[in-house]
Amino acid sequence: MSQENNSIKGWQRILILIPPYFLFVGGFQLVGYFVSGADIENIENTSFLLTSEQRLITLFFNLVSTLCLVWFLMKVIDDEPFIQLGLHLKNRLNNIILGLLLGFLIMLLGGLIIYYFDDLQFYKLNYDVNEIILSIVLFTIVAIVEEVLFRGYILRNLMYSFNKYFALFLSSVLFSLMHGANPNMDWFSFLNLFLAGILLGVSYIYTKNLWFPIALHFSWNFFQTLFGFNVSGQDFYSLIEFRISEKNILNGGNFGFEGSILSIIVQVILILTVIIYYQNKKIKVQT
Repeated sequence: MSQENNSIKGWQRILILIPPYFLFVGGFQLVGYFVSGADIENIENTSFLLTSEQRLITLFFNLVSTLCLVWFLMKVIDDEPFIQLGLHLKNRLNNIILGLLLGFLIMLLGGLIIYYFDDLQFYKLNYDVNEIILSIVLFTIVAIVEEVLFRGYILRNLMYSFNKYFALFLSSVLFSLMHGANPNMDWFSFLNLFLAGILLGVSYIYTKNLWFPIALHFSWNFFQTLFGFNVSGQDFYSLIEFRISEKNILNGGNFGFEGSILSIIVQVILILTVIIYYQNKKIKVQT
């Protein structure tokens, strides 16, 4: 069935998604908590997941349930193959490499700039191969889950109902709202996450492919924590550990690099770069 002939509008599919997401995915995540041995009684406490292994187990349950739900909705509601979310790999290796490289460079240069202004004091090097491997798997899962859900399904369906830029705006608002319960969240962090939604989605509105945002999302999170920052307010394993002399918008405080003014500047530059690149590419194709 083509989208033009589908009686269920794109924005209506997002509304259909919400109840089963919280029931099905939320239920599976609770099972993940039990399986991991996490302290369910302190579920309100963001530190109740004590180990990387426990985090990984709960995220695995989140991955399976989210992919199953989106697959079901694609089959029953959208009447399209799951891969149409934007998972075609052909000719996408360069996009993956670019996404991985960008995340690394942003976190490296951002950390060095903050360190230069004496906002960070090196504490120690915490080398642990097992934790590094767990972090790679963990942040790969996070990137796949969030990109499939927010860009692949939500943004994609919103684009069937609205102008692509307005759809990108709406999906980014939802993306930041879904992180609203994260620790150390404030309006500045919310703005950062909103821009992250724009950055991760802007290439998708032109390419309908998820591999660049998945790679960038993974690389951004992985190197952010590896270089000592919290990730969206949450504390993960870090290879480099440092102390923050004074929490402010330059270093992001307890929210991490995503709570910093540098993050906003970088994201705005990258968003504009992506838009200009694809607009110029479109003009060249037309001429």
